[in-house]
Amino acid sequence: MLPCQLLLHAGIFALMVLRALASDTFIAAVYEHAVILPDPTEKPVSPNDALALMNKNMDILEGAIKEAAQQGAHIIVTPEDGIYGWRFTRESIYPYLEDIPDPVVNWIPCTEPSRFGPAPVQERLSCMARNNSIYVVANIGDKKLCNSSDPSCPSDGRYQYNTDVVFDPEGKLVARYHKYNLFRGETQFNYPKEPEAVTFETPFGKFGIFTCFDILFHEPAIVLVSEMQVDTVLFPTAWMNVLPFLTAVEFHSAWAMGMRVNLLSANTHNINFSMTGSGLFTPEGPATYHYDSRTNEGCLLLAELSARPHLSPTYPPAVNWSLYATSIKKFPGENDTFSGSVRRDIFTFSELRHKAGNYTVCQGDLCCHLVYQMSDKRKNEVYVLGAFDGLHGSLIKYHWQICTLLKCKSTDLDTCGQPVETAQTKFEMFSLSGTFGTNYVFPEVLYSGVQLAPGEFEVLRDGRLKNKHGTSKPLITATLFGRLYEKDLPHPLRT
Repeated sequence: MLPCQLLLHAGIFALMVLRALASDTFIAAVYEHAVILPDPTEKPVSPNDALALMNKNMDILEGAIKEAAQQGAHIIVTPEDGIYGWRFTRESIYPYLEDIPDPVVNWIPCTEPSRFGPAPVQERLSCMARNNSIYVVANIGDKKLCNSSDPSCPSDGRYQYNTDVVFDPEGKLVARYHKYNLFRGETQFNYPKEPEAVTFETPFGKFGIFTCFDILFHEPAIVLVSEMQVDTVLFPTAWMNVLPFLTAVEFHSAWAMGMRVNLLSANTHNINFSMTGSGLFTPEGPATYHYDSRTNEGCLLLAELSARPHLSPTYPPAVNWSLYATSIKKFPGENDTFSGSVRRDIFTFSELRHKAGNYTVCQGDLCCHLVYQMSDKRKNEVYVLGAFDGLHGSLIKYHWQICTLLKCKSTDLDTCGQPVETAQTKFEMFSLSGTFGTNYVFPEVLYSGVQLAPGEFEVLRDGRLKNKHGTSKPLITATLFGRLYEKDLPHPLRT
């Protein structure tokens, strides 16, 4: 059931001893769950059948929670859709929903299961937390009745929310979060009228929580970190990997580094939907992560993290992401450019024709600068420097600024920007920077085989992304991924 136990740190027992002596760290866990899915149907199943499916998934989650607790974990995050899966209509998901009260009610479902009506899922999750003395984070569905006096009340008389819940080691409900930024397929759910900034205090720092697609938006993601000053973000997700910039472990690690907080990311595992990639990410890089696109197995990850990373002596300094790039003139060299597509985004590219060089590529208000030296210039591999400054997305449009050193799929330049998972070229050095118009920039380095490069690159205070001693593995992409939230278009589902 937990096949990646080998990923548990060999020194976990020693870390437990250290944790007892040092209040500035804690042991965190995430579980990537291969969810048992319901049969697709437009008609609701019976409540008993719905609970039977959820109990099958909770049986597996309970095993992971017990294992994590035995390994000394203080908190475990489980995935979005991890208890009932997906493939629902608004009507067919209804039997899976429960009424989840506001945590101010001071409720332990394990000891008072009927206080707010039938709540077997909340009761079981609460007991998992209580019986194992661990914080349990799970994703379930909330239902709230409404009436005609509410002009936004749906025609069926209820709101339905994609909801994260947190139970403390006594089993008490301490946090409830309703997902605000619904992905385009989540028509079974409503979004709350106002975005929620949900936080709670623990003996090991201040925590915030949001779900999957939320991470790409100002509310609630930036609000929690920049305004609420959380130390750690809990992140249940059902992330469908999209190379070259939005692979789960790649972007989530970059987000933690760019925002300078811990991110506990638990992904759903389903290779048919390209869902995999979980990790425990810190401001310095990944503490541990998992990416498996071949098997159908779940995975438990644990690591010791700084409880208050901003007080750590290794906490990275603030970065001026445009300082270096705006201080220089265009580099000399070959600057012939061409347009290429990364999904639907039209980038400006320049081919790296030599083993070493200096390049500048501009688009809109963004200029990207690269200095590089390859270990060996291979004739069968092509790399480009790319720039994108514009709106991304089809239904929901939001503004990106991206500078990227990117491997093309083949020597045909028309393939530049298409998904690539393998490479052969290593770099002795690279330095990438850009004239970003935002302070929210996320540094990504992805190696062949969709592997991260922990400890092998750094971001200088002037905004340069540099490798330290050459790439230990062939490079797929090195990217600075910027978000200009103030240029986002209004969300069409909320206008």
